[in-house]
Amino acid sequence: MVPGLKKTGQRLVLLRALVIAALLHLSTDAALAQSRAVIEGQFRGWLEQDIWPRARAKGVSRSTFERAFDGVALNWDLPDLVPPGTTAKTPKRQRQAEFSTPAKYFSRGAIDGATSVGRRMANRHAATLAAVERQTGVPGRIILAIWGRESGYGRVKIPHNVFEVLGTKGFMSTRATYFSDELVAALQIAEAGHAPGRTMKSSWAGALGQPQFMPSNFLEYAVDGSGDGKADIWGSEADTIASIGNYLARHGWVSGRDWGFEVTVPESVSCTLEGPDQGMPITDWEAMGITRVSGRPFPDHERRGEGYLLMPAGRFGPAFIVTPNFYVLKDYNTSDLYALFVGHIGDRIQYGVGDFQGRWGKVGGLYRSDVAAMQAALVAQGHDVGGVDGLPGYKTRRSIGRWQEATGQQATCFPTAQMKSARKP
Repeated sequence: MVPGLKKTGQRLVLLRALVIAALLHLSTDAALAQSRAVIEGQFRGWLEQDIWPRARAKGVSRSTFERAFDGVALNWDLPDLVPPGTTAKTPKRQRQAEFSTPAKYFSRGAIDGATSVGRRMANRHAATLAAVERQTGVPGRIILAIWGRESGYGRVKIPHNVFEVLGTKGFMSTRATYFSDELVAALQIAEAGHAPGRTMKSSWAGALGQPQFMPSNFLEYAVDGSGDGKADIWGSEADTIASIGNYLARHGWVSGRDWGFEVTVPESVSCTLEGPDQGMPITDWEAMGITRVSGRPFPDHERRGEGYLLMPAGRFGPAFIVTPNFYVLKDYNTSDLYALFVGHIGDRIQYGVGDFQGRWGKVGGLYRSDVAAMQAALVAQGHDVGGVDGLPGYKTRRSIGRWQEATGQQATCFPTAQMKSARKP
């Protein structure tokens, strides 16, 4: 073959392949667009056939329903979606820094920002905070810290239309039933007129307003703090403060007790003693050699009460004796680190305390699938890890410690990369 003709033939083959690929891409996009159009139609039918009857039974008017979904379409960018005709897919290697790398939760910027703005808010809303504390027993500093963590004291933009988010997730997500219930609750809020105008904005998960309440929690715990007859957690700072205080009080906040204290845990005290199901009077922890890092004694009224060992990074981080109020904070968000952050920021706002004296070690870098594999191995040995979910909560941490002690190792009570290569866990 003539060399020039050979090159021409190769170019033609390449060009033909590119054209075919482009056509396939166009046909795929067209099919995807057509498929989504069909699913959008199914979504509208689901709203009418499933959600509208439920909302009407809860007192929602047709006009409220139509206004809520005017212009609303499925948000295909939300996580954990399961479109009709497909099955849920679980990422094989999923990170979640809040649990795998505790130090990241306490970044310098997050701590300093929440503290400095919190102090200004404490002065600005002193009267409201004092009134809510008298009514609920919840300290103002704790309310401020939650407010700061959830929405930056109302400064963080909350961008999503709640009906788009909850509609999408109620129609096609891994927790469709839960989000469908929340969607009906959101319609009840709209019917009651708590949110001014079209301001029912939420997070990507459907959490509402400055305290980030899910709609069902709004119906249960949101209150009017300004005296105007509405519970406006979007625009009213007084309502936000009062609603957070009410939530914590209704979840069992014990007036007069603190949330916890940073402590030194001697090597003679096993980290496997961690957990709210292994509480004892703080005097008993003292008898075991546990002391406050500040050098001050535990307050007398706290010494008589029950305390619990908390080591969120095992032996690789600071340790705490916490009170029942710590677990009330966990009712707001189920993360140990969240509750610890809130308690710490509250103390910094009111008392001016510094950083934790214990240092977070260089742990983390694990995927949730790595931790889940460890959990499954521990379960096979009879340990209660609290669920094979890839999240090292206190049951997983102490199960690791118990396995370490049973195999002649020093208990550290936290998953590490070295454990991935060990046969057990």
